[in-house]
Amino acid sequence: MQYERFVALGDSCTEGLHDLYPGSQQYRGWADLVAATLATASPQFRYANLGVRGRRLDQIIVEQIPTALDLQPDLVALFGGANDVMTRSFRPAVVAKRVDAAVRILTRAVPTVAVFTLPDVSSRMPGVLRVRGRIEALNDAVRAAALRYGALLVDLSDEDVHDLRYFGPDRLHLSEPGHRRLAAHLLTQLGVPCDPEWLAPLPGEPLQPGLRAHARWLWQEVLPVAVSRTRNWFIGRSPGDGFTPKRPELLPVLPDELNPWTALPGGA
Repeated sequence: MQYERFVALGDSCTEGLHDLYPGSQQYRGWADLVAATLATASPQFRYANLGVRGRRLDQIIVEQIPTALDLQPDLVALFGGANDVMTRSFRPAVVAKRVDAAVRILTRAVPTVAVFTLPDVSSRMPGVLRVRGRIEALNDAVRAAALRYGALLVDLSDEDVHDLRYFGPDRLHLSEPGHRRLAAHLLTQLGVPCDPEWLAPLPGEPLQPGLRAHARWLWQEVLPVAVSRTRNWFIGRSPGDGFTPKRPELLPVLPDELNPWTALPGGA
């Protein structure tokens, strides 16, 4: 199938954190890579990315989905739920209802909707074992909603998560190879050929840090985030407050010397 109007929804992963365009401070990420691939098949192709870091599913439903439907896409990809998993007030039934609502609304209006499960984090993030059960509950809800409403499911739950080269310094967000791999999985589900290198194993031995590296990660990455989230919780702020969608309008995707998939003005 040839797609012409692609909208990506979600949080920091959809925004593309930890995957910068070469020579730039602009984030790329899996959605940009997918858009660039789809754009090669149609001169009419347009792409919007409404992802905002820190967004939970309830915020995505209220803020992003209505905007996406106004754009009348023929393809929507929703990557969300990680921030729900990290909240103090996590409730499996509540998150399941949010997943169901999001997928139901999207599939009623958009011909092709893709959703994602999350990989387990416990093997690369010691000390957060309680998150495993939350991720399993989220993934069960995503699978059930995809089956119920006919969405495409990109199941990442069985992905090899032991090689830290697929992740950024915080071990939560994807690195450049991780974003390429996720993009390849989505394109495969869409029946669109992609660069086989995106799914090829990384050369060399997997990166598996020892106790000293774990301690450094806890001190440099986990503690500052925990302090920030606690402070924001007390003052009623969300992690993504103040940030706007990465690419709020449907725009063409054209090659550029600096950023290979930079969008140029032209509108939908």
